[in-house]
Amino acid sequence: MTTQATVNPQPAAGKVILEREGALAKVVLSHPGRLNAITVGMWQQLRETFIAIAADPQIRCVTVRGADGQFAAGADIREFPQVRADEAAVMRYHRDILAPALAAVAACPQPVIAVIEGVCVGGGMEIAAQCDLRIAASGARFGVPINRLGFPMAPDEMRGLLALVGRANTLAILLEGRVFDAQEALRMGLLTRVVEAARLDEEAQASVQAILRGAPLAARANKQIAARLTASAAALSEAEYQHFFSYADSRDHKEGVRAFLAGEKPIFHGE
Repeated sequence: MTTQATVNPQPAAGKVILEREGALAKVVLSHPGRLNAITVGMWQQLRETFIAIAADPQIRCVTVRGADGQFAAGADIREFPQVRADEAAVMRYHRDILAPALAAVAACPQPVIAVIEGVCVGGGMEIAAQCDLRIAASGARFGVPINRLGFPMAPDEMRGLLALVGRANTLAILLEGRVFDAQEALRMGLLTRVVEAARLDEEAQASVQAILRGAPLAARANKQIAARLTASAAALSEAEYQHFFSYADSRDHKEGVRAFLAGEKPIFHGE
């Protein structure tokens, strides 16, 4: 059964839609006629949506995509004269609106897949960079051409891109301001896979099903330890090791081993 809800809809045309299909949550960026350019209201909705997803133990996988064949054409520049009018407003916009939204995506304990077609630039690419997997159609386009708008990428927004593609590629993307194709994005490590447009939904569904077949506690633990090891070179503490290996007594761990030895498919419960 599919359910659909809009999280705190705003007066602006843009919105973030949350759909449910069993254990799968589908997040859709929708701003008709604007290539899904992301308004302030949409950034706030994105944060609220991912906070709600993170708190729902029944959700085991999340996809993020844009409506109408486009991922997102970055932030809605039409709002800039009002929401980025001076230094204080610029700081509020990036630190109090964009950064919390991106942080909520990054902090989501469930695996998150970005399903990318069409344009994926600026803020759209920042959102995709915070996802765990990025599957793109071969015709998708990427870039952060904000040098033409006269401003740099904010630190909290650059963090995700740096972690994904490294310093050299991040600087090439920002300093040149080019819009580039999916194959180049794949080579620099921005994407997980590139497929023909006709196969995008099929490939995304295959990835979702592979995740749903796995143990949800293991998926969460993998995300958590990957984030910790990426963020700090410091050795894990004894408490961190104990927390990590606490999965050993879980129902899912016992079920996985039992099913393998019995030649059966495991049934995981997230416990």
